[in-house]
Amino acid sequence: MHIDQPATKPTRVRYNVLFLLFVNVVINYMDRSNLAVAATGISKEFQFTPVQMGLIFSAFSWTYLLFQVPGGILVKRFSPRLLYAISLVSWSLATVFQGFAKGFVSLFGLRMATGALEAPAFPINNRVVSSWFPTQERASAIAVYTSGQFLGLAFLMPVLAKIQLEAGWKGLFVITGLIGVLWGFVWYIFYRDPLQHKKVNKTELQHIEEGGGLLDDPSTNGSKNKFRWEDLKEVLSHRKLWGIYLGQFAVNGALWFFLTWFPKYLVDYRGLDFIQSGYWASVPYLAAFTGVLCSGFLSDYLVRKGVPAAKARKRPIIGGLLLSASIIGANYVHTPGLIILFMSLSFFGVGFASITWIFVSTLAPKHLIDVTGGVFNFIGQLAGIIVPIAIGFLASGGNFAPALIFVAVLGGLGACSYLFLVGNVERVISKTAAPVHNN
Repeated sequence: MHIDQPATKPTRVRYNVLFLLFVNVVINYMDRSNLAVAATGISKEFQFTPVQMGLIFSAFSWTYLLFQVPGGILVKRFSPRLLYAISLVSWSLATVFQGFAKGFVSLFGLRMATGALEAPAFPINNRVVSSWFPTQERASAIAVYTSGQFLGLAFLMPVLAKIQLEAGWKGLFVITGLIGVLWGFVWYIFYRDPLQHKKVNKTELQHIEEGGGLLDDPSTNGSKNKFRWEDLKEVLSHRKLWGIYLGQFAVNGALWFFLTWFPKYLVDYRGLDFIQSGYWASVPYLAAFTGVLCSGFLSDYLVRKGVPAAKARKRPIIGGLLLSASIIGANYVHTPGLIILFMSLSFFGVGFASITWIFVSTLAPKHLIDVTGGVFNFIGQLAGIIVPIAIGFLASGGNFAPALIFVAVLGGLGACSYLFLVGNVERVISKTAAPVHNN
């Protein structure tokens, strides 16, 4: 496709699209984390043990993980306008129904349904950004919508706590779910792909196309190599790649503590009331948002100073993972301000280490980047299953200190994986790539 040279000033419709994606991510994470706010009320009403709560916290991740591949297939087949609307409305209805759960089995099942129905969301985000943004703007666009998971929750935590106080945990699920249902219709009404959008002009389309944006369906661009089990075996056989896999597990492990147990920890184990916990809980999310931004700026600064790009990315990850281990300091303080200080330092570290995906394309064999990325994401998402359950067992005796030690140890091990398993930043030499013969 070629777009004739226009003379008009380019429109900026792509930034309106980015705003829609940002709100999608806020709602996505609101419906992941509302259970964390509701957990105290739920556990009291149903007399759930910490182990049972840990299982319920993990339920989302079981199906979210299993449905990543089916979700990706759906993204290839259906337009973002239709698929995202269906996904939003469906997972939001599952959220509404959680307000009518009668016990462990129904709540566990509805959380699993929410995870399955949210699975296409981030692949759709990637497809939309690939369509609407040229290459030189794409990283910034991804950073903006990704920040919704931290910035949105920072401001929503006090609101969610207030809703729970006024409407109870059942009302919390119903209200947050209905918000998502309504927004699903907003998305369907306002979103269009670039070539179908009435408000975008030819100048903006040219800017997108010439910068590498995929104006046509991204899934139709380029041929796809067939999957081979030998490729999976290869990406599981290299020490360097296991370094980034384990590092991603560590980053996500700390993240899932904050998405699940954190508000309950403040209320049940540190004695804060619901409103206090909502305001206090927002501070670490702001810290994580700041960490994401600082990591990007520092990494770019190091590159400008002549540090090789790969190393400039590696140092913030190691520093962030080490800083995430500062969560252990909360075991030795008693005032809310100091508790939140250590929590904020830890979550800042998680945000600071969040540029880990860059090492998939940096280290993986070039013909196995997609397979490596799949394994990387799979192992990282396992943290959403394992960590909430492990914390439930560790806190089952009424003492939360071992759970925080566990999260801190994960951060330290993640840093060690980058230091000693990844080592020098250089691409892995493939054992299975077809040899190139020069005639």
